[in-house]
Amino acid sequence: MRTFFFLLIFTITTTSCIAQSTEIEDKKAILEVMKIQQEAWSANDLEGFMDGYWKSDSLKFYGKSGLTKGWQQTLDNYKKGYPTKEHSGTLNFEIDDISKIEDNSYWVMGRYYLKRKVGDANGNFLIIFKKINGAWKIVADMSS
Repeated sequence: MRTFFFLLIFTITTTSCIAQSTEIEDKKAILEVMKIQQEAWSANDLEGFMDGYWKSDSLKFYGKSGLTKGWQQTLDNYKKGYPTKEHSGTLNFEIDDISKIEDNSYWVMGRYYLKRKVGDANGNFLIIFKKINGAWKIVADMSS
């Protein structure tokens, strides 16, 4: 009985540590995707910025113009709204929360700051990341 109790405690502790470690690694990987996005956006590389998004017609983006469906339509909207470096400016994210939704899914809440020659733009966002084929991708984005 004593051995069973020890093994039970050991298993619970080990499983908890592995889960915490995995969650820390997930969050680190998600932040890395967002860092790459900041750099791409700030270089007016909108295609590079979109690498962080799920390349699917099922991608959803909700912004000031309403709901946009699909990776290509989202990219087209970005190209139309931010045609030059003066329009895209320099992007910085401020992350307020990253929380696990379920295995391989997290939400990220925060603020974005665009420093631009045509006037600064700031706002809030809620994005949902999902691990797809081993890579973290944004599957839904609500920015205001």
